[in-house]
Parts: sequence; C-alpha cells; structure tokens
Amino acid sequence: MRSTVTLDKTKLDLLLEETQSRSKASAVSLAIDEYLKRKKMEKIKSMKGKLEFTLSAEEIRHRER
Repeated sequence: MRSTVTLDKTKLDLLLEETQSRSKASAVSLAIDEYLKRKKMEKIKSMKGKLEFTLSAEEIRHRER
C-alpha cells in the first residue's frame, strides 16, 4: 500500500543507518514491525500474575492435541 508521510530527514537517515536497509520503505517497515513487537511484549508482560494455570508445564507439554 502506498502512503505519503513527512519524516524528519535526520531521523530517517539514522533509521537507514541503524537498520542497514537498502530502501526507506524497508527501513520504515522494519521499524514498524519492531514497534508492534515491543507493544505486544508489553501487553503480555502486563498480564504477569493475572493468569491462573491449572496444568503444569509438563502436563501441557505432553498433552494430546
């Protein structure tokens, strides 16, 4: 999908350097993927202590699917 976005040149140059991407599009896509991954991890970490498991890790590992 095409989008037009105005980005700060300095930030974009740093992003290209850090990601070692060949194109601006791939660098921005990589940055978006990384951002979404981190947000998902934060959401999972926020559930710590809020979930209750009735099966042990061993039981889950050997359970028939």
